Amino acid sequence: MNGTQLRYSFLDGADDSVPKAWLTEVHNGFEEWERLGIGLQFRPEDNPADSEIRIAFADDGSWSYVGTDCLGISAEEATMNFGWDPTSPYGKATVRHEIGHAIGFCHEHQNPFAGIEWDEEKVYAYMAGSPNFWPPETTYQNIIRKLSTDQVSGSQWDVKSIMEYGFGPGLIKRPEAYQNGIPSPLKLSEQDKEYVNTWYPPIAPHMDELKPFQSAVLSLSSGKQADYEVIPEKSQKYQFSTFGDADVKMVLFEEADGANLHYVTGEDDSGEDRNGRFEVKLFKQRRYVLRVRMYSTWGSGNASVMYW
Repeated sequence: MNGTQLRYSFLDGADDSVPKAWLTEVHNGFEEWERLGIGLQFRPEDNPADSEIRIAFADDGSWSYVGTDCLGISAEEATMNFGWDPTSPYGKATVRHEIGHAIGFCHEHQNPFAGIEWDEEKVYAYMAGSPNFWPPETTYQNIIRKLSTDQVSGSQWDVKSIMEYGFGPGLIKRPEAYQNGIPSPLKLSEQDKEYVNTWYPPIAPHMDELKPFQSAVLSLSSGKQADYEVIPEKSQKYQFSTFGDADVKMVLFEEADGANLHYVTGEDDSGEDRNGRFEVKLFKQRRYVLRVRMYSTWGSGNASVMYW
């Protein structure tokens, strides 16, 4: 959800087992994404249990869960890992790549519009060697498998994307221009910057207040978002619901420490023949923020949101 403040912590950073320069470079990676002016914010957090993103430095390759998949991982487990020095040029690119996964980016070479035809036998053999040592299933999921077209929005194949892998010669049959390989991208591409601002545009400072029993019309096109301030007059349980012919994602945050917004609960009815609804206890005169993002509409196209 755009406007989310994502907290990240280091599972291995409390002692001296991880060089401070490594931690600093990960901080730098989050700051680089945020400096693009996106609506997301990244905040370091000392307590891993209070973090959506938990980072380890195990000898287990470099990887990250994608987007809100992080929320389904146990608070004691990592959601992101760096298996090699993140301060080298390739390591810095890896940091930006894994953060890209954490905010919803998939691998660019798996773009179904790329037209890549792999020499699959050579790819499996290549990825089974150093430094990956991947079994065939991992190689299939991360390279060979193409994303479905309904998972992809945005550009055609961006070979310069930070989400693109580098490949040596002989692994790609077509397009012929890449039979000699693809250099590993070492920085965010211009299309990376453009599309992350499309998906997470800057958040407007003003929000309308959503009052109990007063519905707000969601006049939103696909991918757009509405944000509302909620200040309850009583401490009690409330119902939040959307209405109409629409697939939406609805998330509630509570303001804490004067400015930080902490996730409370959410509901995603996307792809289901129903409206999103959740029940939650709110406290008198505390400030909450409800964010509603439209996936699609059908039928009349009329949709609204209300709480009571």
